Amino acid sequence: MTSGFSRLRREDLLKTACEVIAAQGFGHTRTIDIARAAGVSQALLFYHFETKDRLFAQAFAYAARRHLESLAGVERSPRPPLERLRALLRLCSPTASPEGWRLWIDAWAESMRSQDLAETSRRLDIQCRQVLRGIIEAGVESGVFTCDDPEGATWRIFALSDGLAIQINVHGKVLSRRRVSQLVRTAAAREVGMAAEDL
Repeated sequence: MTSGFSRLRREDLLKTACEVIAAQGFGHTRTIDIARAAGVSQALLFYHFETKDRLFAQAFAYAARRHLESLAGVERSPRPPLERLRALLRLCSPTASPEGWRLWIDAWAESMRSQDLAETSRRLDIQCRQVLRGIIEAGVESGVFTCDDPEGATWRIFALSDGLAIQINVHGKVLSRRRVSQLVRTAAAREVGMAAEDL
């Protein structure tokens, strides 16, 4: 019972840490900020996570795990490839949760200086590409998609999606969210031999 409560408490702290980091950034977030937002003492934070770096690494790993669970749901879905592709594009859309994207974008930058963040980021990136490639290959096999290079298509779709996410979250009003969605959908449709309106 105690360990179950401790695990729930830990999950709550990680969730709060993600929210604070998304709002303030890794570089501007202090442990006291997270403790205050969670309504706990800094001592409790350090009891659970020992150091600030460990807390940050585990918070990002928690966010990544949540995203991986959603990816797994798309991957295991019995729905046809086209429906799974639509679901994946929605899940990874540049227009999805701004808070989530702020966390990812900041984590990418911090990954150049943190091995823990880099490993988590790389694991998430690899899994995203594997799921998308599997969907494209299943669609080609079933005759719904036409694509000679599923791996290349996967890289291009995610490169565009990630790049546009940076544009709308860092550069504000350069592109509308509607335009961004249209760009991703059009590019993905071309990669699998479909018209944008059919995707």
